[in-house]
Amino acid sequence: MAHVFGATSTTEEVLSGVDLHGKRILVTGVSAGLGVETARSLAAHGAQVVGAARDLTKAKKATAEVSKDAAANGGSFELIELDLASLKSVRASADTLIAKGKGFDVVIANAGVMATPFGHTTDGFETQFGTNHLGHFVFVNRIASLLGSGSRLINLSSSGHRFANVDLDDPNFERTEYVPFVSYGRSKTANILFAVAFDQRHRKRGVRAAAVHPGGIQTELARHMPPGQIEAMIKQINEQAAAAGQGPFEFKTIPQGSATSVWSGVVATAEEIGGRYCENCHVSDVVPDDVPLGLLNEGVRAYALDPKNAEALWKKSEELVGESFN
Repeated sequence: MAHVFGATSTTEEVLSGVDLHGKRILVTGVSAGLGVETARSLAAHGAQVVGAARDLTKAKKATAEVSKDAAANGGSFELIELDLASLKSVRASADTLIAKGKGFDVVIANAGVMATPFGHTTDGFETQFGTNHLGHFVFVNRIASLLGSGSRLINLSSSGHRFANVDLDDPNFERTEYVPFVSYGRSKTANILFAVAFDQRHRKRGVRAAAVHPGGIQTELARHMPPGQIEAMIKQINEQAAAAGQGPFEFKTIPQGSATSVWSGVVATAEEIGGRYCENCHVSDVVPDDVPLGLLNEGVRAYALDPKNAEALWKKSEELVGESFN
């Protein structure tokens, strides 16, 4: 009988007894937090891990333990440059990987930003949508040929997707008032929809895709938020939960937060997670749109898994980046 993991499971618990020698795995965003722990845990179990980061100097310092654990356990670790806020960088990085021709068993699209001030990427896209979604959209699609039968794409999303559906009529907030967490919600919904559409396109050749929510973790992802905002949000969530007789919100540790990424990437069956949204090391159920965030311990909004919504986002994304991926 398969072991049942949950919200408090760590990367080491999820990977206990798992041999990843011979597996090649790409993880974006390895300069801090979840990306570093995800890469470390996989390399420590023998995987050949390629870590992508915008700032290679920062990433090299942050991943010192990753390299040590890899060397000690028969794995390997290397860094590549990838700035998701620049399509020039995205395309150059993807082209370099294609030129090398080495396949990947898993791609974990972990990198992202949250609740940034209003701004734009190098290519003029709203910062969060452009970085979290469009950057990964182009990068992953450009290296899709390196994903062979049995491989997987894992997109990091968030429970923050519940803040908002995508807005394909105004993706760059040109006519809509910019609200940081609405923008974040749109981008995290886009991460799920991208996984749904990618899974639909590639499943016939044995490649599956899923999105994951790591849980609430205290990392530098929150660096753009003003002092006290997180505390105020948690207070509101806890008040709603208490009124419904539920327990308070609890932060996860980084190894607990990374566990669902590695579970969905190398432990769960492909059929189980394909085209789905996972959290707490299992596949989540759909929850009604009208249930307040504070009353949702788990769950994914239906709009984030809607195939028609996923196709519409795919087409809009191709239009925005000026590139088609069939």
